[in-house]
Amino acid sequence: MPKRLELLKVWLTDTLGLGPVAIEAASDDASFRRYFRVLMDGEKSRIVMDAPPDREDCHPFVELAGQFGSLGLHVPEVYAADLEQGFILLEDLGSTHYLDVLESETADRLYGDALAALAVIQAVGPSETLPRYDAELLAREMRLFNEWLLGTHLGLALDAPEQAMLDRCYELLIESALEQPQVCVHRDYHSRNLLVSPSPSPGILDFQDAVVGPVTYDLVSLLKDCYIAWPETQVREWAMGYYQLAVQSGILRQQDESHFLRWFDLMGVQRHLKASGIFARLKHRDAKPGYLGDIPRTLGYIVEVAERYPEISGLGELIRQRVLPSL
Repeated sequence: MPKRLELLKVWLTDTLGLGPVAIEAASDDASFRRYFRVLMDGEKSRIVMDAPPDREDCHPFVELAGQFGSLGLHVPEVYAADLEQGFILLEDLGSTHYLDVLESETADRLYGDALAALAVIQAVGPSETLPRYDAELLAREMRLFNEWLLGTHLGLALDAPEQAMLDRCYELLIESALEQPQVCVHRDYHSRNLLVSPSPSPGILDFQDAVVGPVTYDLVSLLKDCYIAWPETQVREWAMGYYQLAVQSGILRQQDESHFLRWFDLMGVQRHLKASGIFARLKHRDAKPGYLGDIPRTLGYIVEVAERYPEISGLGELIRQRVLPSL
């Protein structure tokens, strides 16, 4: 038995006194965290997070679980935690992710629930203690596209005009992100981190990287999902429906409407540059190649948006002509 799994069993049985337990893999993660389902005779299953402390800091997860839970959001209750070892025992919210059941017949209902929960996060979610999604972080994320997708994965070298074009695009995307109303941002609010659960639904996972940042970030994560795509007209209809909800909730002002879809579109470009770089990094640094198949869909969003915004048309052409054919 691997050492950490052995330590985990000792923690569950000896420290927490759960008695005989069976442990089975619950889900993998794009980070260094792992999740196991803990089965006990006559009791409801629980989830245990294994987050090696030299790789992951569990403090934000525990703190945010309490804060989000107090708002009525359906996040897993923390039953016990040993932050020095990196173990957290959690409520089991089930195993049916949005991605498993999203289809045209269910999308309106599921997204309606997710958007209602997002409005709570943005209207009353914690903000005073969270890091800022500042220009440095936004830029660092986009550079993952250069380093890991263009460089490491594809071996593509940019000439000076191409690099200058990218730099201008990045500046524009950062400016658009920072001019938006700044709210509590989950930062990974998409179909693999939302669970179909008993009311209130959805069950919300992986919120530990929350920041204070652009109002459209989580919305674009949800509606322009790297793992499932919808017709652009439908996406814009959902987005504008959320805009109206955000105005009613005091998150946005009515006069923000003229800027809203531009903010939404350009925020998506920033996020999808970041995500495509992360997917390549998962393959080459972390030996997790399973996300490579999501890169064409992710970059396809950028190509689509670039057709509507001349100021980023060069980025769209770079991806269409040099990147996508090489994947």
